[in-house]
Amino acid sequence: MLQTLPKTTNSADGPTHAERLLAWYDRHHRELPWRISPTAAKAGIRPDPYRIWLSEVMLQQTTVQAVKPYFAKFLERWPKVTDLAAAPSDDVMAAWAGLGYYARARNLKKCAEAVAADHGGVFPDTEKGLRALPGIGDYTSAAVAAIAFNRQSAVMDGNVERVISRLYAIDAPLPGSKPVMKAKVVELTPSDRPGDFAQAMMDLGATICTPKRPACALCPFRDDCLALAGDDPERFPVKAAKKEKPVRQGAAFVAVTPDGEVLLRKRIETGLLGGMTEVPTTAWTARLDGGTTIDHAPIPSADWQACGTVIHVFTHFELRLAIFRARVTRVAVDNGWWEPVESLENQALPTVMKKAIVQAIPLAFAKAPN
Repeated sequence: MLQTLPKTTNSADGPTHAERLLAWYDRHHRELPWRISPTAAKAGIRPDPYRIWLSEVMLQQTTVQAVKPYFAKFLERWPKVTDLAAAPSDDVMAAWAGLGYYARARNLKKCAEAVAADHGGVFPDTEKGLRALPGIGDYTSAAVAAIAFNRQSAVMDGNVERVISRLYAIDAPLPGSKPVMKAKVVELTPSDRPGDFAQAMMDLGATICTPKRPACALCPFRDDCLALAGDDPERFPVKAAKKEKPVRQGAAFVAVTPDGEVLLRKRIETGLLGGMTEVPTTAWTARLDGGTTIDHAPIPSADWQACGTVIHVFTHFELRLAIFRARVTRVAVDNGWWEPVESLENQALPTVMKKAIVQAIPLAFAKAPN
């Protein structure tokens, strides 16, 4: 059961929480390639909704530093949403490769197509209109509405959850406490500069109210923070006990010709890593194991040699792939193609497949994937 939350108050003559936070943001905001500065925003300059949407989709469960080069690459290739809508899906998936959570890339393409076809290349300017687009949920619709269109939308990501849970010492564990947190964000979000307020909350969580060793002395909310006053800020947000991730097994087969070509194929469009490129593997899924021997190798007559195991952790399970390599003569294949090693970087290979290839061919890429 959720506890009744104490209310923080401001003095009658003092600034509101939003005013204090925005004053802090004006001085200490992060410079990000998709962001308009507070000075520009105050002057009425609005961000490009395409850039805000693109960055928000990329930033889901991904760090700012990891996103920056992908964001720059996408903008260079597809500077407008209509350019992205017209791009071949395989090119988009290849450009996304390595960023993870590949359903985001598929939905990114579908959303761009919908904006181009159904909205004349212009993003809807309300939460409701944005939420009707493919792949846009409550968070992204609120973020784009607030930041790009200055709508009074309450934006809550992991950073904001941490700030709110500490400010109000919310003891109920996530995810059950999300509605209470969202209600507090709704209450705090101002009608003036809601986009800057949303970005300020995110910046505060990312730079000051960090998961470990928060810099409470520098926080604009330090005088009202209930966690700081009577508890341990690092205890918040309270999280439910994690369930142990199941372990799945499978095998991956790296076939290489004397000319340095690798056998690749495309995964089916649906499901985990849908539409991405892979080396042939056994039929593992998020729920089922695949074979771990050469019984299911793509070229049965080849001399398959075991060359170790690759471990890759997905959101809901851990995958352990036994890797096999074979030197083979180029043969015709019904499902796949032969790709030169030097052009593997141009393929839509997810990180787990890059790991498998590097395990078999250590110099296949300039550097091994993380």
